[in-house]
Amino acid sequence: MNIPNTNKPRIVVIGGGFAGISFLRNLKKSQFQVVLFDKRNYHTFQPLLYQVSTAGLEPDSIAYPLRKIFRKHEDFHFRLAEVHRIDTRQSTVHTSIGDLSFDHLVIATGTRTNFFGNKSIEEHSMPMKTVPQALNIRSLMLQNIEKADITDDPEERKCLLNFVIAGAGPTGVELAGALAEFRKGILKNDYPHIAQKDMQVHLVEGSDRVLSPMSTFASAKAKKFLEKMGVRVHLNTLVASYDGTTVTTSEGKTFDAATFIWAAGVTGSPVETNNGKIEFARGNRYPVNEFNQVDGHTNLYALGDVAYMPTEQFPQGHPQVAQPAIQQGRRLASNIMRLQKGKKMLPFRYTDKGTMATIGRNKAVADIKKMRFAGLFAWILWMVVHLFFLVGFRNRVVTFFNWTYNYINYDKAARLIIRPYKRN
Repeated sequence: MNIPNTNKPRIVVIGGGFAGISFLRNLKKSQFQVVLFDKRNYHTFQPLLYQVSTAGLEPDSIAYPLRKIFRKHEDFHFRLAEVHRIDTRQSTVHTSIGDLSFDHLVIATGTRTNFFGNKSIEEHSMPMKTVPQALNIRSLMLQNIEKADITDDPEERKCLLNFVIAGAGPTGVELAGALAEFRKGILKNDYPHIAQKDMQVHLVEGSDRVLSPMSTFASAKAKKFLEKMGVRVHLNTLVASYDGTTVTTSEGKTFDAATFIWAAGVTGSPVETNNGKIEFARGNRYPVNEFNQVDGHTNLYALGDVAYMPTEQFPQGHPQVAQPAIQQGRRLASNIMRLQKGKKMLPFRYTDKGTMATIGRNKAVADIKKMRFAGLFAWILWMVVHLFFLVGFRNRVVTFFNWTYNYINYDKAARLIIRPYKRN
């Protein structure tokens, strides 16, 4: 794979998500050779994937080339590859382009969609964890609306214009709100023969409230916002199956829907080890100590969503969102540099900066420490925070311009079927 030999300690990082990027950025001035492996050549700002899937943003607004992020870093090497196995005894990673030894290995592989073993949902539903998946949803949404515009069959039209989302966490809530806004802002102009009431958005949730990780205040406000926008919220409802046209719940209720988006859960995405067996913890995550070292290993670390670090405050591990990943990456970078200087590592302590979710135009909720916000102020706060954490000045400018344009014109300019979606 053409990595130069070096006398410096070699750090291998698997994954260019929030945790991996944070770790690498904080190693800029250190004396290491760093190799980053990822099966994509870009970093994805996942909190805004739903806007790509609902035609609010183009994918290049939320994706940024990994090589460009670190092009000024000395002795940094990116390799587009998939890591197949980790040999913990030989301190070697086996990848699709060859093998490489390491002194320190940082696993930041994040999560993948969890279908909970339901094969029909896995086969027919639309997940949304990557840019290609978000583009698939966008294409399918627009294709189904186009088909609905020309069909004379009322039952087919109803199925084509029914959108069902499973999971009322931040992703599901934001998707539902974005689809409701699409219905209001686009249909009457682009599809005058389709009545707004014909396009239905259903949000299905197994628990008794939306946004269950947030406060009851945020949950109640979000539900009120969604219902005011015309989203039909179904609580205490579990999806049992989906055959491509019909969503069936565990209670036997059915929805005829040509678009079914699965946002009901994630699971860790660890890398296989071929010796030195590692017992994965809750959620298919690596059990780590307070220094993010994988149990039983001193030079193997896990960060972010794939790390399981139970604490008194978070007995089930830290939330699988961006902030714990960013903070763990920053602390681990500091600790490895401390080790290099012969100093002791410092334990990781998570600082909860709050949780936010946007429902639509002027509608958002925010829990920040003991404060609760809803409405316009929370919506502006949500925009500012997300713009700040986007990677790259261009991405911030383009995203801000798109948001401003959409706000003024009630429009979503990225409604293009660039790559038609076909079910397998």
